[in-house]
Amino acid sequence: MSNLIRNGAIVPDEWTVVNLPVVEEAVRKQAGKVVLFKLTGESSATPEQIAGTQIPPTGKVIVPVTVWIARKAELADRAAKDEVGVWLAPHETVETLTDAEVNLNQFPIIGIYHERHGDGRPYSMAVLLRTRYGYTNELRVFGDVLRDQLFFYKRCGFDSFLVRADRSAEDALASLKDFSVPYQGAVDEKLPVWRRVNRG
Repeated sequence: MSNLIRNGAIVPDEWTVVNLPVVEEAVRKQAGKVVLFKLTGESSATPEQIAGTQIPPTGKVIVPVTVWIARKAELADRAAKDEVGVWLAPHETVETLTDAEVNLNQFPIIGIYHERHGDGRPYSMAVLLRTRYGYTNELRVFGDVLRDQLFFYKRCGFDSFLVRADRSAEDALASLKDFSVPYQGAVDEKLPVWRRVNRG
């Protein structure tokens, strides 16, 4: 069964997420503790990984932003048919994509990989894509996507949620109604509640 939530329902996933080939990374430590998060703007994909990324020859694919930038000509025909989207890792900047593409709405889907629950950068990336850069198509979060995050993902502009495989999509879907009225203004509701309520 699908774990994809979109438009308030659990739906089949027609997109394949393409990943870079895995390479062994050295364990990094700071003050004796393992560093779990890559720094924002840190380079992560080697030319060998980009060239070695296996992209399915047919079907709809979401490719890493570094692969899109380097192999755009190879994917141009499929992109023209709305069969190619891109995804960003939390340590990559939205500007990596916006510097390479003037019109983000050429992509039918942009994904943001949420690597670890404690990393808040995907929320900020979604807000930037929706507000500063005017992205209006499907914005998907995938990775360590858990029930308690969905309401806040939605507030930041995500409209597609690929729930972690070991979790219940039905339970996660219910969480979108955890709060009946959001107080603050956000991407999904611009005005704060005190501006929405008529006190007259």
